[in-house]
Amino acid sequence: MDAPARPVTGPDPQLSFGELGTPLSAVTFVVLDLETTGGPPDSDAITEIGAVKVRGGEVVGEFATLVDPGVAVPPQIVSLTGITTAMVRDAPRLPAVLGAFLEFCAGAVLVAHNAPFDIGHLRAACRRHGPPWARPAVVCTARLGSRVLTRDEAPSCRLSALATLFHARTRPIHRALDDAQATVDVLHGLLERVGSRGVSTLEDLLALQVEVSPAQRAKRHLADAVPEEPGVYLFRGPGDEVLYVGTSRDLRRRVRSYFTGGDKRARMKEMIGLVERVDWVVCSTALEAEVRELRLLAGHAPRYNRRSRFPHRGWWVALTDEPFPRLSVVRTPRADAVGPFGRRPDAVNAVAALQDALPLRPCTQRIPARGASGTPCALHEMGRCGAPCAGHLDVEAYRPVVADARALVRGADDTGLRRLSATLDALADAERFEDAAAHRDRLADLATALGRVQRLSSVAGAPEMIAARPDGARGWDLAVVRHGRLASAGRARRGVPPMPVVEALVASAETVVPGDGPLRGAPPEEVAVVTRWLEKPGTRMVRTTTPWAMPALGAGAWAGWVGRAREARRDPVGAPGEPP
Repeated sequence: MDAPARPVTGPDPQLSFGELGTPLSAVTFVVLDLETTGGPPDSDAITEIGAVKVRGGEVVGEFATLVDPGVAVPPQIVSLTGITTAMVRDAPRLPAVLGAFLEFCAGAVLVAHNAPFDIGHLRAACRRHGPPWARPAVVCTARLGSRVLTRDEAPSCRLSALATLFHARTRPIHRALDDAQATVDVLHGLLERVGSRGVSTLEDLLALQVEVSPAQRAKRHLADAVPEEPGVYLFRGPGDEVLYVGTSRDLRRRVRSYFTGGDKRARMKEMIGLVERVDWVVCSTALEAEVRELRLLAGHAPRYNRRSRFPHRGWWVALTDEPFPRLSVVRTPRADAVGPFGRRPDAVNAVAALQDALPLRPCTQRIPARGASGTPCALHEMGRCGAPCAGHLDVEAYRPVVADARALVRGADDTGLRRLSATLDALADAERFEDAAAHRDRLADLATALGRVQRLSSVAGAPEMIAARPDGARGWDLAVVRHGRLASAGRARRGVPPMPVVEALVASAETVVPGDGPLRGAPPEEVAVVTRWLEKPGTRMVRTTTPWAMPALGAGAWAGWVGRAREARRDPVGAPGEPP
């Protein structure tokens, strides 16, 4: 897991054809246009879709349909497009059309004039009606025209003006298919112009749309030697310090995007201005790359990364070590701790929820094992504390309360959660709905925190787990996990017997010495990454030293209830229903 990074040094190597990018002649474009009821995507609807599929300068398909928006078409839109409410009344609704249109676009680069408008409507449609947005590459002919054409040639970059400039065979008339056909000719005209500038690949075309600073452009050669492999990349500054760490399935393409304006974040542009060198580590699997990234972030704490730089800086809720233990918020996890929490207030809220679930003493004073002579507080009168501070409860009588707390955290008993659920029902029956909503949210947050630590500790507690999952090419991605850490990773490619590879990985795996706490000293984010990989459908357990199981009475059984509670939080009319 600790192979050295490879710096970019020496003369630039000769690039293979595949490294040069995707030739424009091999790219399939879908040139599209939408007509709508006008206005932004979240408040207005699509009335017509038109698209033309082209490849190598030839039209290979068309798509056109009217769409019933479900509302009347405004008069100003009728005047502009000629599409009336009567025309779309019998047309299919968008959910019936969207799937077929996305299938028509699959694998293609989308092109539109004023693309943010059209693509915005498509993304909003996907959010409302169905398949997830595939995030295809997008070319905006309006933006490309403003980059390529001079003011003398094109005082305006409106579609009608560019269609006239490039002698489009179809006149745009604010109807979807006609405008898409006109945009095809505009696209081809612009491609001829950029070809004279040396733009011959899709990557160069996409970069041309983005404003690239001279500093970014001047350092583009730093990506030339980076391989087209999965792994982790590191940008280094003038003092050889690590400025930024990232991961990608294609290192060269991702690194190159920083120098071509693909990343529009202001701090990334600032970072590129400081970069002097790029290092990388090729990884055998995506899991290895993700774990290496986390470890490099923790080791270097790069100033331009905003996450995962301090993996051990979370907050935990744990029982104190004294005769009458109480809950405290700590930085270092102890046995049977709950967490980690990213913010201290979240940990404090978990303490409050646990104190509602269990009669643990809430006071912070130290109470001797014998001879306590304090004065009981109001919580004793309310029946929420046995008042050991006043000698009303000895160590032996208090011990079952502590045992119940440990059982709740470990998942051996969920009585505490059921007690909170009963309180929630009582508040709802009394029509104290605001109190019930706050109690519901506190219970959901506590169950989530307990479920997370139980889930991760089940992996961190195993001395060794060996798992495999299909790599998508009829081979296997392999991982050796020890106490929640990735100790070794590799791949048995198609046709290679996997078990000899497994044994070689086990023999070369890192030695992991477990630490304290529920995660045995492992960084929570790494354990979470490994656990998600193990839980993915298709992962197979090769062998494990101890059974991998979740407690039957753990908070994981409350996942369905928690999900319904989250929905009820967003929709105040909803309710989470019965607990498991």
